[in-house]
Amino acid sequence: MDTFSNGPLSFEVTDTPASGAGNGETVILLHGFPEDRHSWDSVTPALADAGYRVLAPNQRGYTPGARPAAREAYTLNRLGGDVLSLAKAAGADQFHLVGHDWGAALAWYLAGRHPKRLLSLTALSVPHSAAFMKSFTAGPQALKSWYMGAFQVPWLPERLLSRDGGSPMRDMLVRTGLDSASADRYAARAADPDAMTGPLNWYRALPLNLSDQPAGVEVPSLYIWGDRDPFISRAAAQLCSRYVTGGYRFEALPGASHWLPQEKPAEISSLLVEHFRKSPRSPRP
Repeated sequence: MDTFSNGPLSFEVTDTPASGAGNGETVILLHGFPEDRHSWDSVTPALADAGYRVLAPNQRGYTPGARPAAREAYTLNRLGGDVLSLAKAAGADQFHLVGHDWGAALAWYLAGRHPKRLLSLTALSVPHSAAFMKSFTAGPQALKSWYMGAFQVPWLPERLLSRDGGSPMRDMLVRTGLDSASADRYAARAADPDAMTGPLNWYRALPLNLSDQPAGVEVPSLYIWGDRDPFISRAAAQLCSRYVTGGYRFEALPGASHWLPQEKPAEISSLLVEHFRKSPRSPRP
């Protein structure tokens, strides 16, 4: 499967079959901002070798066939519908869900709203939304998240990020720990301001999501955070456990930045396979 649809929207997806002995379970990997499905390229082979089918889509706003202009099209409910449409197209009634950055925020949302669909949840970098919001009153998180307010402004962020062929985007990514090759790829997208509106609309839809936030998560959950993450404070990471009612594991990676799939693929792959194998394999009551 190279593409899937949700209504009129068409999405690109990398579909990697299991290459090792496994039980046929599916893993869905959700990228964040300003990434794409290739952010998982160094993680996917180990998951396939462990016997899992791996689906890594380009999410809404990041793929030519799914770039609606209105911010209302980027609420978590609609973004979650894209993920469920992918699962349906793949014939996966249940699946392991892994998200990084905004993909993690969406994964937490889906775990709260559709727990019976998930075999397990893994969030990289970004904690549960309630923990994130709570941390604004406990430490430096508000300062670390200044850009979220800046991105609410229409039109201007696209133009600023696209200057000099996307060099402001590239410089920010490299400065915060991302490798140069990945930063170059995302800067190439940023060079086209029209291609940045969809990704930025994930931020602009934030006010529309405030009344649609699940409370606790009962899905077996793994949260992985780099202790040198410039965007997520230790307070936010440590508060996450309050909002998981099922099995929960927190892994803080020493010396790791925000860009965990690219920076620490071996460690991430190992933690994922261990988490998947410990998760229940039958529908929950």
